[in-house]
Amino acid sequence: MKIRSLTLILLSTLLAAVIFTACKVSYSFTGASIAPNVKTFSVYYFPNRARLVNPNLSMEFTQGTYGLENKIIKQTSLNQVQENGDLEFSGQITDYDVRPMNISEGDLAAQNRLTITVKVKFTNNKDHEQDWEKSFSAYEDFSSTSSLNAVEDGLVPEIVKKLTDDIFNASIANW
Repeated sequence: MKIRSLTLILLSTLLAAVIFTACKVSYSFTGASIAPNVKTFSVYYFPNRARLVNPNLSMEFTQGTYGLENKIIKQTSLNQVQENGDLEFSGQITDYDVRPMNISEGDLAAQNRLTITVKVKFTNNKDHEQDWEKSFSAYEDFSSTSSLNAVEDGLVPEIVKKLTDDIFNASIANW
């Protein structure tokens, strides 16, 4: 009886192992959903076409610590190539704007909002049905008692991080 139970357990385990290895499940802790035939990516330089220009923004968005290239490198196993990647990201920074927010007594702004807008073209050279072109915006608020120059170095990386998260989710994570 014990041998029969042991044999049944062994056969069940073997059958389960065969079933699970036959099924391909793609799961990633980063949320990335990448087809097996996609191996490379390219991020082209995003020129700053906004009316108000931050001279470091293009480089920071493209290659900075929170930039799009680094986001993809850290979150996927894709190899970066200079051009013609399986996945391609191109576009431009279209807006860099400061607006008053929370108008208080005497028509004074209690806060200002820095907003950055980026137009992105995503091309999936392995499946062109996934291609898209859209704009992404993100912002950070700051006290109206501070000048933009005083807070810009702290705000821009936070906004870039939000933008690259949104772009990553729209393209690679397919959210």
